[in-house]
Formats: sequence, structure tokens, C-alpha cells
Amino acid sequence: QVQLVESGGGLVQAGGSLRLSCAASGFTFSSYPLAWFRQAPGKERDFVAAITSNGGNILYADSVKGRFTISRDNAKNTLSLQMNSLKPEDTAIYYCAANRDYFSKNPTRYNYWGQGTQVTVSS
Repeated sequence: QVQLVESGGGLVQAGGSLRLSCAASGFTFSSYPLAWFRQAPGKERDFVAAITSNGGNILYADSVKGRFTISRDNAKNTLSLQMNSLKPEDTAIYYCAANRDYFSKNPTRYNYWGQGTQVTVSS
């Protein structure tokens, strides 16, 4: 079955960096657009970044543009998110997501989700 497993979260001071990874299995990874979303306590799940199946097109939320970099390795079935210059407002659970047909910022377009990894940024 489809599995998405995030890792790399943790506690970091403001201005620091973290690199999240998402290991995928159970589907043709190289054919699927992928994305990162995040959800802070009491808030909705927000779009962070998305990447097309071949990595040729990328979208970022305005709040992370210039600080975060999404990438994928289709040979290793892995999605990554490099997060630099972290801010306390980046604190959230980060989720990777996949879907077969859409390159989208809309979480309802994604039908496969990981369990999430906690990122906490202290001030």
C-alpha cells in the first residue's frame, strides 16, 4: 500500500535550519506531483511547497519563498524540504502529500499523506 514517512523534524532556534525528508513506497513515485503542507495548533493545514513529477515546476507559499527549498530524488523515492532562516511562525507539523493528477496548492487535491513530523522553532 501507499506509504509516506516523514523524518527530520525537531527543535531549532530561530535563524537555524532543518532538512525534512519523506520516504515513499507503494506507488510509482516518479509519476506523482508531491507537496509539503503544515499545520499549526488550532489552525488549518497550509500549503508550503509543491513539485511536479519530474521536478521541472515548483511552487512555494509566499511565507517560505527564499527560505525553503523543495526537491525530489526519483531514483530514491524521496522528497525533501530544506528549511533555512527558520522563524517561530514556522512551528507546525509538516506533512508530505502525493496525488496522481494535480500540481496544486490545494490540500483537497492530495489523496496520500504521511503521518507528519513536528518542527518547533524557538525564539
